Amino acid sequence: MRPGSEQDRGALLFATASYSFKSLHHMPRLVLSRSLRVCRALLPVVVLALACNKAPEPARVSALPSADSLAQVFKAQFDRSAVAWTQGDLDKFMADYAADSTTTFMAGRGPERGFDWIKAHYAPLFEPGAKRDSLRFESLVARPLAPGVALVTARFILFRNDTTTASGPFTLVMEERPEGWKILHDHTSPDPK
Repeated sequence: MRPGSEQDRGALLFATASYSFKSLHHMPRLVLSRSLRVCRALLPVVVLALACNKAPEPARVSALPSADSLAQVFKAQFDRSAVAWTQGDLDKFMADYAADSTTTFMAGRGPERGFDWIKAHYAPLFEPGAKRDSLRFESLVARPLAPGVALVTARFILFRNDTTTASGPFTLVMEERPEGWKILHDHTSPDPK
């Protein structure tokens, strides 16, 4: 091996790496100065690489609203819906449903799909001269499932004067959208007669 050859330099670098930090003063000056120059040259590259390769921030989970605060929101919304029903305003009553083809309504034969189907289902009750009792809701419970998604259970009561003409439980899956909370799924059942 010739002094200063590639093999010689490789052996010296290996030897340099093998020395402990305390033994640096025993290292030949040539090897030590080369090692320091290499370290100084690589330091900005390593710092830049570390700065550019930040660890990803953990996903932030939005805090869910409380069940009570959601229940207050839905109570106000359903009270408006009941007024629209009682006044015979189909469009205002339907405004709570998501106007999507995937919105579902659980009917006697199974799930029916689409805002248009749901509107057509209710339309005969809103025709001029149709008998339609007043509507109110009771026992409303809201359960947040995820940010912007909630499960709502309650009871509908149709009444005329002080007499209940129909009632039953319902379950809704609601989604918060820019225009407000919308019904994605409605499963309404009448009480047995």
